[in-house]
Amino acid sequence: MTSKIILLFGIFFCGLSVVLGAFGAHALKDKISSYYLEIYEKAIFYQFIHGIGILLISSLKYNDIDFTFSLWCFIIGIFLFSGSLYILSLTGIKWLGAITPFGGTLFVIGWFSIFYKVLYN
Repeated sequence: MTSKIILLFGIFFCGLSVVLGAFGAHALKDKISSYYLEIYEKAIFYQFIHGIGILLISSLKYNDIDFTFSLWCFIIGIFLFSGSLYILSLTGIKWLGAITPFGGTLFVIGWFSIFYKVLYN
């Protein structure tokens, strides 16, 4: 059941990236500053890249390695990294920028834990 949930998260994040990208391009371009639009677009980019990462890694069958920990790092990382940037860009609440590095750290932990598991399995 967990693998299905993780796969659904990956699909959802990718689809949501398209919706939020269209929203940003059409509804936000004249409503927020170019600085905040750039932050918003960065959130979409990282969400989409890690959504694709979730899809690829969750379907990877390599020596029966369990990548669940890494995938949950990506999922929580998307919420913290992209989520904080979305809210920051839409509200201007600057302290939210302090949350973003925690999400980025989870992305790094996720990628390097995959590297470690493949290297030592």
